[in-house]
Amino acid sequence: MPKLTLDDLRKLREEKKHEIEKRETEGKDIEIVIGMGTCGIAAGAKDSLEAFLKEIDKQKLKNVIVRQTGCMGYCSNEPTVEIKMADMPATIYGNVNADVASKIVTDHIMNKKLVSDHVFDKPSVDIIKK
Repeated sequence: MPKLTLDDLRKLREEKKHEIEKRETEGKDIEIVIGMGTCGIAAGAKDSLEAFLKEIDKQKLKNVIVRQTGCMGYCSNEPTVEIKMADMPATIYGNVNADVASKIVTDHIMNKKLVSDHVFDKPSVDIIKK
């Protein structure tokens, strides 16, 4: 293995620092939770995770945290993703591939519109108490 130069180490530090910032919670009010149980991973959840991270970077969103969780219990609709944000109901999306992940970021997170054809579960508006 070749030795790393000081410049290589600085570059590596900046890359890792950028990755760690995405997992910090302070100052973030939007949460993306990706189901990473074995059923989710087998269905492509790792690709969905990468797609969310790339789209968040592309859109330069700083107030979004991406988390992973185990099985959400919706195995037949994997990969599943839950979005939590103010002024929108907590929403679970099913069958989230890379294209759908990109659409969720632009439509749901940025424009506050549900991606209706992939909504798997959301609370009914008439039972939410304010």
